[in-house]
Amino acid sequence: MQRGSYAPPPAHSPPLHHPVPQHVSTVPMMRSPPPLQSQSNSNYGSPYAGQTTMGGGTFAPNFGGFMNDGTAQMGYQLGKTALNTGQEYMEQNLNRYVSIPALKHYFNVSTPYVLRKLLLVLFPWRHKPWSREQRPSSTSSPTPSSSSAYYFLPPRDDLNSPDMYIPVMAFVTYILLSTLLAGLRGQFHPEVMGLTATTAFVVVLLEILGLKFGTYVLSINNDSQLLDLVAYSGYKFVGVIVTLVVSETLSRGAGTGGWAGWTVFTYTFMANAFFLLRSLKYVLLPDSSSATPAGSGMHTIARSQRNRRTQFLFIYSYIVQFIFMWILSRQDGSPAQVKSAAAAAAAAGKVVGT
Repeated sequence: MQRGSYAPPPAHSPPLHHPVPQHVSTVPMMRSPPPLQSQSNSNYGSPYAGQTTMGGGTFAPNFGGFMNDGTAQMGYQLGKTALNTGQEYMEQNLNRYVSIPALKHYFNVSTPYVLRKLLLVLFPWRHKPWSREQRPSSTSSPTPSSSSAYYFLPPRDDLNSPDMYIPVMAFVTYILLSTLLAGLRGQFHPEVMGLTATTAFVVVLLEILGLKFGTYVLSINNDSQLLDLVAYSGYKFVGVIVTLVVSETLSRGAGTGGWAGWTVFTYTFMANAFFLLRSLKYVLLPDSSSATPAGSGMHTIARSQRNRRTQFLFIYSYIVQFIFMWILSRQDGSPAQVKSAAAAAAAAGKVVGT
């Protein structure tokens, strides 16, 4: 059997084409982690040296060892010493007029206290009792305003305790509210805020000077009682704010000169006077018949001194408060008052400039 011959291969066979990569990919070489080194070697030259992990420590970068320089350390110590010296100087000079620890007692408030105090100032008719709560100093740290064996509770623990948070906030709110109402009436001018702030500041200053004179005449030498009187004097701004808002809403931009303004003003004035009369009674007129703890600071007074304090309490709660609240709540919507106020402010500016 004869095998057939194979056909010869073609003269020109097609060439083989292999794929050629167009982009060269660089595969990173996998290396083992470096060995642990000491803290001094690992932080050398790092701007974040001194940082610690979640475990604790301080976040204090040395910026390449800059803080280790002797000159930088000397400058830091000098700045720290100057800051401490200035702070001590300010505290010493400020403590001549008012005690900073005593002021902290009047700002120790809470949100429930503020809400209840505002309701008490506006609706004081059925509130009882009005006396402040006292605790022996052995059970808790005494307040700085009392050096006796008994001390008054802070405002957040006693609703009848006076505070300065509400008066300060009401003072600022009064200035901003008066400016806003002037703008809503279309009577805003650049002097409105300055005139309102100046009027409120002068009223507060005159009242504080009057209280200081009253404490001198009535032989009230306790600094805490003077601070109590200053705190009570600022509650009038709450009634003034309510008068401005309600009268502006009811009179529709006519100010507080209409029947709505006078009605609201009469109520807020009577409520504020009644609140002051009941509250200040335990500051100026301590009851000799009640059982007062020994060393509580509320000493009995003579009959003649008691009569003078009663007259002072009546004049301050009704006459003085009526005058000051009327000045603060006087918001007339007539353009004549706005022009006169602007002219007065311009004249005052010229006098100050000269």
